[in-house]
Amino acid sequence: MSQQPDYSVLDRPEILNFLFHPRKESGRAVPEFAVNREIDTGNGIHIGTRLYLTDPEKPHILFFHGNGEIAEDYDDIGAIYLKFGLNFIVVDYRGYGRSSGEPGIASMFSDAHAIFRHFAGWLSRKGRTGPLWIMGRSLGSASAIELAASYPEQISGLVIESGFARTTELLQKLGIDPDRLGITDSQIFSNAAKLCRFPGPTLIIHGELDQIIPVQHGKELFDRSPATVKKLHIINSAGHNTLMILGGRNYFEAIRDFIQEQTH
Repeated sequence: MSQQPDYSVLDRPEILNFLFHPRKESGRAVPEFAVNREIDTGNGIHIGTRLYLTDPEKPHILFFHGNGEIAEDYDDIGAIYLKFGLNFIVVDYRGYGRSSGEPGIASMFSDAHAIFRHFAGWLSRKGRTGPLWIMGRSLGSASAIELAASYPEQISGLVIESGFARTTELLQKLGIDPDRLGITDSQIFSNAAKLCRFPGPTLIIHGELDQIIPVQHGKELFDRSPATVKKLHIINSAGHNTLMILGGRNYFEAIRDFIQEQTH
């Protein structure tokens, strides 16, 4: 694994207030087909996760969600993944759901590594032999690509939904001027650059009319991916938050079929 960069330069209120929108769980009952699991990151912080588990020999997707979501939001979606024969594990960020602490860029990445190590070990101990895939949506694309770039031999494949290629452009889109904050391009991580370190199967999903992270980001991630097996799936007329609504069953079939093609 490559040396971890110093992401703390980005942990400034002007940036964090735009990137993170934490909220706690609603308090409703956990569905009978799901189970909560807490992860101790080793520094007094615990991260909440929700697992939707089926056959242990089926693929497992470790999923990092968007900035305004929490794990329990995925109860209905988790049920769909189960019907499609996929294990689905949703993790929160600090301050989200049942997780303690406050969200930050540096901690988001360090926690992603702790979460990956935890579940890689947990799957092995539980005899869950199905391949491990990493998936990230929107903000979660940063955590997913970080892990794919860091553990390419341990990850069977990568799925990125509505991911961003260049952080500088995303910040500018959100009304943040890195130059005014004295932050240079060399201090800002690039998903596109990191993705160059993952040669495994890669599926990029993006909405054609995404106003927050334009579809060009998805196309750039696809172009920069060195994977010999890769696919760009653009959902027509979809915006940043309407991919599942407009994609419907096809959205889940695209993920299932791509994973199954690499599994058999």
